[in-house]
Amino acid sequence: MKRPTHGGNLAWAAALAGCSPASILDFSASINPLGPPQSAIAAIKAHLDFLRAYPDPNYYELRLALGLAHSLPPDWILPGNGSAELLTWAGWDLAKLEVTCLVTPAFGDYWRALRAFNANVIECPLDFSAEVKPILNMRFEILDQKSKIGLILNNPHNPTGFLFSKETLLPLLEQFALVVVDEAFMDFLPPDQQQSLIPLVTEFSNLAILRSLTKFYTMPGLRLGYAIAHPDRLNRWQTMRDPWPVNTLAAAAGVAVLQDKEFQQQTWDWLTPAKSQLFEGMEQLPGLRPYESAANFLLVESEHPTSQLQEKLLKHSKILIRDCLSFPELGDRYFRVAVRSVADNQRLIKGLAEILN
Repeated sequence: MKRPTHGGNLAWAAALAGCSPASILDFSASINPLGPPQSAIAAIKAHLDFLRAYPDPNYYELRLALGLAHSLPPDWILPGNGSAELLTWAGWDLAKLEVTCLVTPAFGDYWRALRAFNANVIECPLDFSAEVKPILNMRFEILDQKSKIGLILNNPHNPTGFLFSKETLLPLLEQFALVVVDEAFMDFLPPDQQQSLIPLVTEFSNLAILRSLTKFYTMPGLRLGYAIAHPDRLNRWQTMRDPWPVNTLAAAAGVAVLQDKEFQQQTWDWLTPAKSQLFEGMEQLPGLRPYESAANFLLVESEHPTSQLQEKLLKHSKILIRDCLSFPELGDRYFRVAVRSVADNQRLIKGLAEILN
């Protein structure tokens, strides 16, 4: 079976470990371990009878709930079949420009979306020479061609977990014809720590923001995300895509979880101590260097080939970590792990310790 390029491929991991997929402890997909929340389950059950009809093609109720959450009119929001679907249409817009700057290392799906429309891509690397956190190398000699240049990046950054401040990103809105910011992991930060550009979207028609509801609310199987941008841009995307991209149950669950303040607070209360525990445990292991992260995952630099670590950990402990082979800038000396429960984190630390020692 081919080595996966994304996290969460339990079928591949189980085949390597010689067990059932249900036996794998998955640290490769950065999904909230506390959910899905009961509000989502209840909403799904309450809407089972609605499967007899097509979804509302305008998703008005979901857009209204998202608008209330972000203090925006509903027509500034477009729900999608996961943020990956909306990334496709962002790639379509970026490919119309002469050049697209892609902050690297980059989530592999960015390359998929840009190559689908033959975008001309220039890589803009993060500088890993910084002692504490990577910094963005913003040497764009071509910025005098503003009308022809786009930029795509994520914040917090995947796979490093680095958080760009709003002050860092704001000048980019003046420099680029289109700025696409993927904020799939922003929800994991408490509101007073978030650095979202959503409050600026009505001021900059060249800004498009992608969000996910599946990572924070543990619903990756439902495929639910949304874009925030000027209505003219979203209307163009709407004309290009298939009808009814979001199914009825996903839309109902989305409306419910947006109002679930208890689950949101529970997640923020869990993440800080659990992430500290995982970071400190990794820091004590020989040959490993974890990076500080604003998200619900850690990037770890390794003195050992991480593809070998991954396979040994699967066979020894039935634990799956995310290798970084799909990130050419990182290769076989980095891996990424999600933050899970305290007990799960300790099991990972123990499993790695037994291999490394």
